[in-house]
Amino acid sequence: MKTNPLLRAQAAATARFWAIRSHLEEVHQQATKQGDRGDSPISNVVILIAAVTGAILIAGGLAAAYARANGKLGSVFGG
Repeated sequence: MKTNPLLRAQAAATARFWAIRSHLEEVHQQATKQGDRGDSPISNVVILIAAVTGAILIAGGLAAAYARANGKLGSVFGG
């Protein structure tokens, strides 16, 4: 007798659901037992590099704009 594909898919989905649920329960118990471990140092480094890169890009853009309009700024500021 051939098994219905939808029935097999439902059985597979149910088995996967319970496997994920039991894994999440284990993770929750472990996190409750160990407590908060703080921020990841890798994410802190990534955020710091992104901030420094953004600041350099902004400063470079402002320097390029100033260099491009160097002769024209004197009349704007009354010089």
